[in-house]
Amino acid sequence: MSDSYKYVDPDYIYTDPKTGILRNLAGLTDPDALLFFESGAVTKRIQELYENPIKIKGIESLFEIHKYLFQDVYAWAGEKRKVEISKADKQFFPTTHFENAFRYIDSLISDFKKIPKKNRERIAEKLAEILDIVNYLHPFREGNGRTQREFLRLLALEKDLILNLNPPDNKNIYDQYMRGTINSDVKTLTKLILELID
Repeated sequence: MSDSYKYVDPDYIYTDPKTGILRNLAGLTDPDALLFFESGAVTKRIQELYENPIKIKGIESLFEIHKYLFQDVYAWAGEKRKVEISKADKQFFPTTHFENAFRYIDSLISDFKKIPKKNRERIAEKLAEILDIVNYLHPFREGNGRTQREFLRLLALEKDLILNLNPPDNKNIYDQYMRGTINSDVKTLTKLILELID
């Protein structure tokens, strides 16, 4: 079983057919150079969102966050993917049914907003549920993990809580996060979020 991502993109919507590299605004054709450029650009934008957070209104805010984070890197930042994606032989949500998923996620966000701020356990459960569904949706060609972690951070912030699902150099947290998202394990994600919210 392969752990790598697979994309159904016969028309090369996102990649250069010669290099296989994602088309990018910097015109980079070396994968390591693109990784370095993307990492630096997105880290800078995440820092800006700490200073000027986006208020989460619904699923459209997820797209707003992606556009903000990747605006310096990809022309399609903030746009829903047009290709099918799978990982470890599991397909992510099919693009043909995105609108149904968007409505469902909006309902989860609405439920989240009704939870009292002091009910941390319920907040953690709902955040884990939202994370699980957004991860399965995987609405972008690239940058899903960073966008969904920022989305959850901003949702928690609306309850006056600090949540960092991506602390530097903490392999244990990253491993729990990956295990929870890959296996759609909401209990693991709930436990992790409950431990991290401050």
